[in-house]
Amino acid sequence: MSRETLEAELKHLLVDALMLEDQKPDDIASDAPLFGEGLGLDSIDALELGMAISKRYDVEIDSSDERIRNAFRSISALAEFVEANKKAE
Repeated sequence: MSRETLEAELKHLLVDALMLEDQKPDDIASDAPLFGEGLGLDSIDALELGMAISKRYDVEIDSSDERIRNAFRSISALAEFVEANKKAE
């Protein structure tokens, strides 16, 4: 799967998992911050998104791992994390 395809899937997953009815996946910039002034997600959103990513891509997300905070900064960072941690199919 190409990075572009993975990023598109992650955008759709984010909108669906968090039920962001006023947000379209295609309107989310891959490098836009997911928290704060970006999409404005909060810690509960991070947990829900983490569970959805873990289930969809079979990756382990350990909230005590410092790399997780960095991985959740943008769609691009999430795609990089998923690619690096996805279990072999």
